[in-house]
Amino acid sequence: MDFDLDEEHLEIQRAVRVFCELRVKPAARGWDDREEFPRDVVAELGRLGFLGLNVPEELGGAGLDALATAVVIEEIARYDGSLALTVASHNGLGSGHIRLFGTEEQRRRWLPALASGERLAGWGLTEPGSGSDAAGLRTVAVRRGAEWVISGSKTFITQGTVGEVFVVLASTSPEKKQKGITAFVVERGAKGFTQRPIHGKLGMRASDTGELHLDEVVVPDANRLGEVDHGFIDTLQVLDRGRIAIGALAVGLARGAFEEARTYARDRHAFGHPIAEFQAIGFMLADMATEVSAARLLVHRAAALAGAGRRFTGEASMAKLFASEVAMRATSRAIQIHGGNGYTKDYPVERYYRDAKLCEIGEGTSEVQRIVIGREILG
Repeated sequence: MDFDLDEEHLEIQRAVRVFCELRVKPAARGWDDREEFPRDVVAELGRLGFLGLNVPEELGGAGLDALATAVVIEEIARYDGSLALTVASHNGLGSGHIRLFGTEEQRRRWLPALASGERLAGWGLTEPGSGSDAAGLRTVAVRRGAEWVISGSKTFITQGTVGEVFVVLASTSPEKKQKGITAFVVERGAKGFTQRPIHGKLGMRASDTGELHLDEVVVPDANRLGEVDHGFIDTLQVLDRGRIAIGALAVGLARGAFEEARTYARDRHAFGHPIAEFQAIGFMLADMATEVSAARLLVHRAAALAGAGRRFTGEASMAKLFASEVAMRATSRAIQIHGGNGYTKDYPVERYYRDAKLCEIGEGTSEVQRIVIGREILG
């Protein structure tokens, strides 16, 4: 059993790190302050192949495995959680749903432009009245001949206003609740389809978040993804993979906070000594390093299972649950080590702390993860 990355994954890791040092690290604070979506940098990531990580090469993607995706997302998150969330959601949710459940024609129709970053993808499940409770979904799609008419609203949608291709989950058999949901692709510009920004978020402020409103939007049956009433079953598989990505994102934030805290502890002096020499600080750093390593192993295990085509539902939820809670502990400790400086924007740890909270909420809350894990271990 080899716990080290192979040379291909190490090369990917190095490439992302170099890019982030040059293009992300100097700009991340400004993006956060201004709630600015970094269009130019996202476009560069597309040209470098990081927006088509799992898309087959014949469709313009990089054709990489789930472990490579986790490595990329962790490296980006070490510098900026918002940008990592953009990459994770584009690859795993919007593009991922089309890649996993689209027909060959659908994949050829949408994936090349998504893989290159020419167009960005979004994924619409959450609604104003339903998050964890998918049975409460109120968006409805009614069949009309060879077309579907979709009406409803989605909220907290990543790439909500910058996205151009959206996978929207709608109820096609309301009496079946979550077993009567179907997925459709809705594109920007469709009549009756509007996108509105959400501002004032606690964290992930440079990740574009919006609301989608569908007022009798007509799409052809060719835009339906998967079988009718099978959308929620497919969605569970999309979420499993998305949870690995959020776990990797959480590891990146936790690692970034740890590395910043370690550097600060070495440089900051009190009572004539670097504060790193004090046992209280050393213990906090030791706990952070241990938990970050453990979280990364859980994420990589789930990614390896996914790459091998084995079942990984429980492992993905374990990775996401543990890593997100590690991120909250690590970023909190990093602020504590920084003292008053950690409470200011002069140091990135306060931003990591704000960004980390989303990891306990998005792609299924920590409470939902415990439900999933419980079901898995109890059979």
